[in-house]
Amino acid sequence: MHRVRILAAALMIAGVASTTYGATALSHRTKVAQLGPLALSARTRRHIDWPLWVGAGMIVAGGFLWVARGRRR
Repeated sequence: MHRVRILAAALMIAGVASTTYGATALSHRTKVAQLGPLALSARTRRHIDWPLWVGAGMIVAGGFLWVARGRRR
């Protein structure tokens, strides 16, 4: 497969995943305190909500790249 087709497939897969799940969770560890060799840390989670139009745009862009690459030959 050509690079453009791989990019198009990746965009379409990411678009379907984005519209299906709609959110991404990110976690981050921060050091709270350290007493000698003992360290305490806390994990914070943050949710990022993806709008529906972002996923739809990725699907459309991937489909456009897929079709445009096929017509160019």
